[in-house]
Amino acid sequence: MNSQKISNKKNSKLSNEIDKLRIPKHIAIIMDGNGRWAIKKGFPRTFGHNKGVSVLKEIIKVSKNLGCKTLTAYAFSTENWTRPAKEVDFLVELFEKVINKEIEQIHKNSIRINFVGDLTPFPESLKLIINKSESLTKNNKEFTLNICINYGGRQEIVKVAKKIALKYFAGEIKSNEINEQLFESELLLKGSNDPELLIRTSGEKRISNFLLWQLAYSEIYITDVLWPDFDENEFLKAIIDYQARNRRFGGIGSLPNESCKTSNYSS
Repeated sequence: MNSQKISNKKNSKLSNEIDKLRIPKHIAIIMDGNGRWAIKKGFPRTFGHNKGVSVLKEIIKVSKNLGCKTLTAYAFSTENWTRPAKEVDFLVELFEKVINKEIEQIHKNSIRINFVGDLTPFPESLKLIINKSESLTKNNKEFTLNICINYGGRQEIVKVAKKIALKYFAGEIKSNEINEQLFESELLLKGSNDPELLIRTSGEKRISNFLLWQLAYSEIYITDVLWPDFDENEFLKAIIDYQARNRRFGGIGSLPNESCKTSNYSS
């Protein structure tokens, strides 16, 4: 039996364990480990980034087929500018190359694509293809793909806080109107539900300045698998793990002989 048949058999077995009615509608992914994967195999780090693109294509397909509605992928953080200039230049060129190559198929698959982050430092050619891609797919309803590039969670929160402060001092809003709902309306992922599940590859146990506001109650799944080795089988494992959890959102879930009365001290 060849490796492909073995993989298909594993995927089929895992698929049978999944409750199709409890698929997370929004999944966020920190795609980590491209460089380490390439170095382990004796290749330059850029080889890992190329392989990582192929993996993302597969995971988009799998998540869409499962019934997930939104996938948010962390492709390039604000901190990634500190990497060697040669690698950064390669990544910027790779973004442009991949978008140009894949956007028509993305559109045919009724996927809406959004690029989330500060696009200011990028070359005009990349910004142009990003704008065209978002415009082309803006009316697609089946699935949303958010690609976070030059994104930082702290920077996003500071930017929103400044924007709300300016509105307050301009008299556009009152202090009692400043609440979570107003704050969320200014976020880059406004209109999108918060991710129910965050997947991080490569075994690192941190969220690396990613969606700090939106991940407040997300379930976090960490795997030692490096991103280029992450596949449908590993993705299904993450979904199964998520479905085994009891999401309490700060409560304690249902207890025997306990009613859910409101506390005398609740607001």
